[in-house]
Amino acid sequence: MQFSDRTSVFSFNHRNAFGPAEQGHVGSSQQDDKNADLPQWQLEDLYPSMDSKEYQTDIAACKELSERFQKSYMGKLEALVVDDPAALGAAISEYENIEEKMGRIMSYAGLVYTGDTTDPTKAKFYGDAQEKITDASGHLLFFTLELNRIEETVLNDAMQATESLAYYRPWLDNLRKDRPYQLDEKIEQLFLEKSISGRSAWNRLFDETMASLRFKIGDEELTVEPTLKNLTDADRSTRKEAAEEIGRVLSENSRVFTLITNTLAKDKEISDRWRGFTDVAHSRHLANRIEPEVVDALVAAVEQSFPQTSHRYYKMKAKWLGLEKLEQWDRNAPLPSSDEKSIDWLDAKKIVLNAYSGFSLEMAEIADRFFENNWIDAQVRPGKSPGAFAHPTVPSVHPYVMINYMGKPRDVMTLAHELGHGVHQVLAADQGLLMSQTPLTLAETASVFGEMLTFRSLLSKAKSLEERKAMLARKVEDMINTVVRQIAFYMFERKVHEARKDGELTSEQLNTFWLEVQKTSLGPVFNYDESYGSYWGYIPHFIHSPFYVYAYAFGDCLVNSLYAVYENAEAGFQGRYFELLKAGGTKHHSELLKPFGLDATDPKFWTQGISLISGLIDELEEIEKELAAV
Repeated sequence: MQFSDRTSVFSFNHRNAFGPAEQGHVGSSQQDDKNADLPQWQLEDLYPSMDSKEYQTDIAACKELSERFQKSYMGKLEALVVDDPAALGAAISEYENIEEKMGRIMSYAGLVYTGDTTDPTKAKFYGDAQEKITDASGHLLFFTLELNRIEETVLNDAMQATESLAYYRPWLDNLRKDRPYQLDEKIEQLFLEKSISGRSAWNRLFDETMASLRFKIGDEELTVEPTLKNLTDADRSTRKEAAEEIGRVLSENSRVFTLITNTLAKDKEISDRWRGFTDVAHSRHLANRIEPEVVDALVAAVEQSFPQTSHRYYKMKAKWLGLEKLEQWDRNAPLPSSDEKSIDWLDAKKIVLNAYSGFSLEMAEIADRFFENNWIDAQVRPGKSPGAFAHPTVPSVHPYVMINYMGKPRDVMTLAHELGHGVHQVLAADQGLLMSQTPLTLAETASVFGEMLTFRSLLSKAKSLEERKAMLARKVEDMINTVVRQIAFYMFERKVHEARKDGELTSEQLNTFWLEVQKTSLGPVFNYDESYGSYWGYIPHFIHSPFYVYAYAFGDCLVNSLYAVYENAEAGFQGRYFELLKAGGTKHHSELLKPFGLDATDPKFWTQGISLISGLIDELEEIEKELAAV
């Protein structure tokens, strides 16, 4: 949204190891040796260094350009659209160029900080950049507010008559959707400036707290990533030790996480109330350019599917593991028959690029640029942010991908996921800064499609029923993590934000909300110990992007339907798919999906997408029968 604080969390599409919103440094020398061969991104395409002349020049230019822009146009737009609409088109172009320069600065500062959130020099660098860009942004704030004060008919007439203004119609149309929720300019200015000492500061506190946590596993002290990795270990005692240690550390830090959660939820409630949003998730729906009833239909369909998806699958998994009940630490356990051998980086690269090239040589070529040009940071190291993301930076540069690669099959899927984002961001860049940014719901389409291509490519090479079973099971778990768990997270967030209206929440209340949605979504086969109640504390999306999580379920169900069209399509699907990606933020989801015969407003659309998950579980049951008959 135009009035959001875009400097508090630089734009990225974030994912974690056990699903899009869950992940986390391995302490062993063996892992350190492997790390040496993993790429670390080169940020020189943005700026040569933190103290470079280029960076300092751009910082100064942002202040000067934004002040000059304000003097040139403030209070003049309503007259300009009538007297000289071409000049208004030029003003939008000038605004876009300034925004791109500021975006370049914040991208660089954010990526530097992400590389080591525990380094005080880098933290200060990021914080200083936020302050300076927020100050410069204050001089531009008037522009979108004044544009939205122009009468609809006057603006439409000007766009029809002026090519340079008509070019920005998609951006202007999107901007108009924010109009009912905009406030007086002075209040908007206050919201913007206070974000530095408010929401963005609490975001930083969360990030730096998470990066500083240490978990004692055996004789080692690990950060969150390798500790979470132990939850996928074949040895049950290793999983249990990791799960209990995670619970212990999160519980010991629950006062901080509870304070952060309470503060940010209240901050959001104040903002929503002033703007006139009537539902706790309404601002997210608006930012995603998605109708609330579409999200409600998605949530309802997923919730109704719990018995036939997650409940049924985990009951099967308990049987495979020889257990009557599963403990919380068994959820991500490998199957006894699965081969969880480590996959080295070059093999992971080959797997993903081969899968992409099977769909489109152009798609593979774009993805290969990330490897060849050091646009990927895959190393696992202390202080680095957990999880994974793809950050588009600005159209004049290129995206960057961050993952924490530890050689697991899921890490390969994470790589495929983030490169899907990267390809999307490269293709959409031609739309320019203002129109290349895709709503989260559609942004997840390309990433999940990249995963699906990689999975299907690997599945086609399965050499036995046992191998096929292991691969299908892994895919089902990934889909449950992406659909079922993300909707459960959305349900948790709704509970938190609704309850926060009545006063501060205690850690115990938050734990209770968390356990309620886990039990509902994962089914009766699981036992949970008391420490699991605190696991809500490490999910970054709850802090950085409230209600982001349903976008993953949206993307997964959409891709399930899209992939079915692809499998049955005649020639031309790839071209239509690339047009979808190239559109960036210029088209509504209904317009983008129409060429594929898909309609997200139809409740059947969601049940069809979810049916693919239950269909894979059906196939697993059939394989079980075949194996039992051998």
